[in-house]
Amino acid sequence: MNRRHQSVTLLQASEQSPTLARLGELARESTRRLRAIEPLLPAALRGAVQAGPIEGGQWCLIVDNNSVAAKIRQMLPALQAHLRSGGCEVNSIRLKVQMTHWSDQPS
Repeated sequence: MNRRHQSVTLLQASEQSPTLARLGELARESTRRLRAIEPLLPAALRGAVQAGPIEGGQWCLIVDNNSVAAKIRQMLPALQAHLRSGGCEVNSIRLKVQMTHWSDQPS
């Protein structure tokens, strides 16, 4: 059968590809970690933090700006301890500031 003309869903493709399956698993784990720490974040900052990639024992949080990064940076030891107590293997949490392009700014 020639698969080139068959369309497949993203779910089917990820199930058939070990690499895609692993990426999907890591994305779900990252989202799960974010949900686990959200109650510890100040309510005003929750919308400014997104789940990022997991690489080994390092997890990345994507934050909206440097002010959010500074506040979250102060909370990192507590966030890591909370995740570890929940069974997550997190050696470190890295913060990445989301760069906003000038064209994305409202005028």
